[in-house]
Amino acid sequence: MGLAFTVLSSGSTGNATVVTTDTATVLIDAGLSGKKIEELMKEREISGHDLDALFVTHEHSDHIKGLGAFARKYSLPVYANEKTWTAMFRTIGEIPEAQRKIMPTDSVMEIADLRVESYAISHDAVEPVGYCFCSDGAKLSLATDLGYVSEKVMRQLQNSDVMVLESNHDVNMLRMGRYPWNIKRRILGDTGHLSNEAAGEALSSLLSGSLRRVYLAHLSQEHNQMDLAKLTVNTVLEDNGIFFQRDEFVLCDTYADRPTLWDIVKA
Repeated sequence: MGLAFTVLSSGSTGNATVVTTDTATVLIDAGLSGKKIEELMKEREISGHDLDALFVTHEHSDHIKGLGAFARKYSLPVYANEKTWTAMFRTIGEIPEAQRKIMPTDSVMEIADLRVESYAISHDAVEPVGYCFCSDGAKLSLATDLGYVSEKVMRQLQNSDVMVLESNHDVNMLRMGRYPWNIKRRILGDTGHLSNEAAGEALSSLLSGSLRRVYLAHLSQEHNQMDLAKLTVNTVLEDNGIFFQRDEFVLCDTYADRPTLWDIVKA
């Protein structure tokens, strides 16, 4: 099958993604209960026994809720940077030392034929990261939970074939919503979440290469809708003079309650 992935769940209620190659399968984040993760994986005909490792982006509960129980049950090596380990240790419970793996931010490692690249992002966690996954010349990038797309992140995301990109909120819906202003200010800030407009602006600079599909992810249940996110991103792209034929570039959905279909990433 080569490099492939499924977003098991995406949003404030929990996040988890599976990436697989011919010889490696990994889970990124475990923000739902272990039982729910198992159910979602079963829908895509895999189980925890198929996994080789678990990678953590940051310590917020919607990314690590089921991590401890899931990692212990399947004896999975868990990779995170040192600050994230310190921040999440009490939440996830005891993890056997042999399973605790330090992956420094901006480092690279390989599991069989899967290359994993970690990169720093801007979010209100101790040391949040995104990941890029490469195999057989193909590149998949995961970029969610970031307040803005820095030049460094932009360089990291270049030459992606497929991307999972945050499109968290519609700014007007958020401003008019019921959240207290301090929470709105956090979401809108540079260490918050990426808006639909910001996602579109980032893509305007990334679409000159091989990028063919972008999964809009981590949508707010209260302050966004998938159709609105797609419309806004497309409008921003068109405002920047970028137009596509139907088969050249596709914006894809993610879901909070069900996994995406397997997507094979080709160079």
